[in-house]
Amino acid sequence: MTTARKRVLSGMQPSGLLHLGNWLGALENWNALQEEYDCYFFVADWHALSTNYADTTRIREFVRELLIDWLAAGIDPTRATVFVQSQVPDHAILHLLFSMIIPVSWLERNPTYKEKQEEIKERDLSTYGFLGYPVLQAADILLYKPDFVPVGKDQLPHLELTRELARRFNNLYCPVFPDPQEHLTKFPKVLGTDGRKMSKSYGNAINLSDTEPVVRQKLKTMITDPARVRRTDPGNPDVCPVYDFHKIFSPLPVIEQVNRDCRTAAIGCIDCKKLVADRMVERLAPIWEARASLTQNPRHLNDIVEDGRRRASAVATTTMDEVRDAMKI
Repeated sequence: MTTARKRVLSGMQPSGLLHLGNWLGALENWNALQEEYDCYFFVADWHALSTNYADTTRIREFVRELLIDWLAAGIDPTRATVFVQSQVPDHAILHLLFSMIIPVSWLERNPTYKEKQEEIKERDLSTYGFLGYPVLQAADILLYKPDFVPVGKDQLPHLELTRELARRFNNLYCPVFPDPQEHLTKFPKVLGTDGRKMSKSYGNAINLSDTEPVVRQKLKTMITDPARVRRTDPGNPDVCPVYDFHKIFSPLPVIEQVNRDCRTAAIGCIDCKKLVADRMVERLAPIWEARASLTQNPRHLNDIVEDGRRRASAVATTTMDEVRDAMKI
């Protein structure tokens, strides 16, 4: 007998173009998970509305580009179910039912609720959609009854709220939902061209969809050791974002050489950036090639998404039948 593989579920908002941080922090992990688990990866387009409801003009474009990036980066639709959240209406139905039973105080204690409001002051986030997005997130997860959800430590409170909501439902009606466990993942902090964490909102990102000339140009503008003013000044790789890229993309001998030569001013910042640009281009070239093929064959992409919708809907329908039986509605 073969043992059924345990299930993993994860999603990503289409709030902009995917960048190196998304690739190294999430997609590389997803690629490894699909080797061992029954994976469900979804585009959380309804979640994108929680902060972008006033301007939805590019959401469809971002959905498409995100899917292309996933597939080009190695997500295999024959080994994982890839789908779009809004194409499976059961997400919204379960969200509605959960919203009837969750105490408002649970949502108000969400650690990122006030943090996000402070971070994105230019938008009005005093909406139910923003306050209640953890309810939709819980519905996204519990609909597929996963064994594990890949998260970083900062996301553990969100997953615990999902578990609390599952327990509340089970206690009110009858046991339907499991307690999904965290699959703790170390997400590397990828710095952007300005030295801050790479982010869509900071304008400091190198995107997977950028062409080679664009990648090289962005790297040329990347900040280095701020204390190194002249070419002849010795540098400190420990405070240089470019050196962080070397540690990600360059082989060990190059990393060690750059470390030595920077400290003695034997190499300048321009040459150092060119070295890492060459390595980065080598890693990105297969993704660019796959992106070009997917972009030129939209029917193939549509077929993948439709197949994913069917497979996800089959699981979601079964769960919702159990929910309606439990609630006697």
